[in-house]
Order: sequence, then C-alpha cells, then structure tokens
Amino acid sequence: MKKLRQSGGYRKAASFQTATLIYDATGLFCEKFVDSRSRMLDQMTQAARSGRQNIAEGSRAAATSSQTELRLVNVARSSLEALLLDYEDYLRHRRLAQWALSSDELRAVREVPKRFRQERHDQADLTDLSDRERWALYAPWLEHERAEVRANAIICLIHQASYLLDRQIAALEEAFVEEGGHSEHPAAARLDSRERQNTEPHRQPTPAGATPSCPKCGRPMTLRTAKAGRNAGKPFWGCTGYPDCKEVVRV
Repeated sequence: MKKLRQSGGYRKAASFQTATLIYDATGLFCEKFVDSRSRMLDQMTQAARSGRQNIAEGSRAAATSSQTELRLVNVARSSLEALLLDYEDYLRHRRLAQWALSSDELRAVREVPKRFRQERHDQADLTDLSDRERWALYAPWLEHERAEVRANAIICLIHQASYLLDRQIAALEEAFVEEGGHSEHPAAARLDSRERQNTEPHRQPTPAGATPSCPKCGRPMTLRTAKAGRNAGKPFWGCTGYPDCKEVVRV
C-alpha cells in the first residue's frame, strides 16, 4: 500500500547529521570540562540529545501527521537554542572569548563543507560521509585541549543546524497551510478510495488533501467532529449547505 506521505530519510539530512556532531561533541565536552555533579551537565546533554532525536522522530511521524512532524522539528530547534545559551554561558562565566563573526577561527569551522567540496573531484558532499568521516573533518576543533575552542566550534555548528531547521520549519509550515493538517489526509484518502470504486462516470476522485464535494448537492464539504451520539468525538465530512442539505460522509 502506498504511504499517504513520505517519511524517514533523516539520516541523510544535513540537519540531522549536524545535530549528531553536536550531540557527540557535547558529550565529550561535558565529560572533560563540566563537573559531573553539576546540573548543567545533564541539561546540556539532554538538550543536545533532544535536538538530534526530535529531528529523527519528526521525520518518522511525517508518514501520518504533518502537524506532529512540525511540532517535533520545532522542539529540536528549541532544544538547540537552549544548548546554544548553555555554551555562551559557559564561556561568559569563565571569562573566555566567544569568536566574533569575522574571526578566522569561526570562518575555518564554517567553511569545512566548502573546503571538502573543493578538495574532492567526485562531487561528493558531507552528507555522503559516514559519521566517523564527518567527525574527522571537525576533530581539530571538537577534540581540542582548550574548552574555549571546543565550545566556540560547537556554537558554530549549532548556528548551522538552527539555520537548516529554520528552513525546514518554514517549508513544513507552507506545506501544512497548502495541503491541510494531518486529519484531512487520511480522510481525503478514504474518500478518494471510495470514489474510485464508484461506477458513476461523471464523478472524479478527490485528490488527497483536497476538500471533497457533497455527493448529493455538489457543494464543498467540510471536516467536522460529532459532538453527541454514538459517534461523538469522531470526524466526518458534512455538507456546507447545511441545514438545506444534511448529507454526511463518514471518515
């Protein structure tokens, strides 16, 4: 059976791969530079994990719920924002410098993907690498002996991941508005299946995500929820011509 919406594929997504780098680097950073008894260790580790895991969960949820996918990606974005503040606090509280946007150090980390493409002649991209190979490209900063270097490099990666997630969220929001929420997709798909079995030649199937027409009067239908009776709480398609037309179609 064909899926209503595509899902998965997150392992090849640049946002997930960058979040994986951040999670692994944060684990090493906390192990070396953060007191094991400090609450900050748990907060940073969990924020980094949440950023990575929610990208994956959102991708899997895409098959059935665009609303859930959007919510989880937003959670990932918020988790990385919290982690960013933790690293900035770490530097500030210890009087360590945060790299300026124009600094050579920041530019070197930011341009790792660009340098990688320039040095390769097979049109490979960072997303084509294994986690170990990708880590090796950033190892000079993420395994540095100085906490200041590691923290600033991870801050740079968080900004990159956040930029990618912001674009992903904008695309999901646009698709949500244009195609409808997660409830409408299964409902429209069921109606589409029923209409394909209908023998009336003049009736056309309803595209997934579209609003069906009333089979009685031809007016557009709207998705509603039963408020009483044995079907209370269940969705159904009702004619917008109500009360003149009381036709309903079960979801």
